[in-house]
Amino acid sequence: MPLSEHEQRLLDQMERALYAEDPKFASALEGTGLRTYTRRRVYLAAAGFALGVGLLMGGMIAQPQYIWLSVVGFLVMLGCAVLAVAGWRRHLVVDPGARLGAAQPVRRKAGVMDRMEQRWQRRRDEQDGF
Repeated sequence: MPLSEHEQRLLDQMERALYAEDPKFASALEGTGLRTYTRRRVYLAAAGFALGVGLLMGGMIAQPQYIWLSVVGFLVMLGCAVLAVAGWRRHLVVDPGARLGAAQPVRRKAGVMDRMEQRWQRRRDEQDGF
């Protein structure tokens, strides 16, 4: 739920007062920790994916008795890909312009079902008006 103009002005005024009173504390609250954490998580997942590719190729190059190495490599790749996508989506949801670490949800595009529901509701409203 977005803030009203009055609430936004009060929030801006409180932020300016906080920065004026204790700039070191205010800069510590800016919220870069979450973005850094998710970015680091995505990078580690990418490195794990590369390791999984190496295990997969190593198992394919080695003798047939090491086929289990390829399976482990594939599972590592799959797990790291899921972690990277989940971390990247979480990184995109946090608004980079948010102040003092307050995460604001990003408005998502209406899906097909949402549009169909809106059309259905409009038709019902139009029929009720006659």
